[in-house]
Amino acid sequence: MAVPFTQGIQGMNQMTHSMDQAGQGIVPVAPRILCVGTHHKTGTIWMQQVFKALAAALDLPKFSMWKRAVKRLPTEGRVLGTNWDSAFPATLMERDDVLFLHIIRDPRDVLLSGARYHETAPARKEDWLHEPRAEFGGQTYQQKLLSIADPDERILFEMEHKHAETLQQMLAWDYDNPNSIEWRYEDLIADTNCTLFRDALTRFGLAPDQIEAGAKAFWDNSLFGGMAAQRNAAVAGHVSSGAARQWPGKMSDRVARAYCDRFGDALIKLGYEKDTNWLGTLH
Repeated sequence: MAVPFTQGIQGMNQMTHSMDQAGQGIVPVAPRILCVGTHHKTGTIWMQQVFKALAAALDLPKFSMWKRAVKRLPTEGRVLGTNWDSAFPATLMERDDVLFLHIIRDPRDVLLSGARYHETAPARKEDWLHEPRAEFGGQTYQQKLLSIADPDERILFEMEHKHAETLQQMLAWDYDNPNSIEWRYEDLIADTNCTLFRDALTRFGLAPDQIEAGAKAFWDNSLFGGMAAQRNAAVAGHVSSGAARQWPGKMSDRVARAYCDRFGDALIKLGYEKDTNWLGTLH
């Protein structure tokens, strides 16, 4: 089970509830819809592969959870849902038959991974990188990034633009939602026994054979499992390592100090630091 990372995050293993028909107490309501939400560079491609395999293994419909999709959801049967910005519609967040799996990652690793990826990501994967922008004098985000010669300056540029947007999304998530299981990328990538994923599928109310089929989908599409020997093209182009806690050995002192000044409080709010005295951990 993932360790709670702020005092305000509770109810991680609580079932959803509703009043019984007689109005004489509260009875559990098993979730019918399982949704996974990530943020940019927090395991999105990983979960795309996992949930694609999970839908096939369990023969379940899968929806990208935006407003239009919510209106088309079947009224019966189990459903899988995804949102790669964790920007689920309010109408979905308010339902008591939905279980959310929400994934965050140490923002410092998100920054380094994002800056590196955005230098080479093609338009077919990240079209927003290749759209001319007036704020950059008509250059695209990628062109602007690559026009910066100094490596640290490129990372600082990323920090003030796409990274700031991603970090704000992480901070905006409702961590008090009792129908959400909070996962850290760092815990998932170390979960070689698939315990966290099994626990989530158990809470979703699946039968034992379905849980094992789901765990296999997770294992087969994880860098420590089926993807260890050979990565498919979609993953290889997006993931350079996948290892947790890379920033202490890869982040320069200059970038780290700038990050501490700019987003030190965010690291504390997300539970990745207790204070701003982490600069000494740089290698």
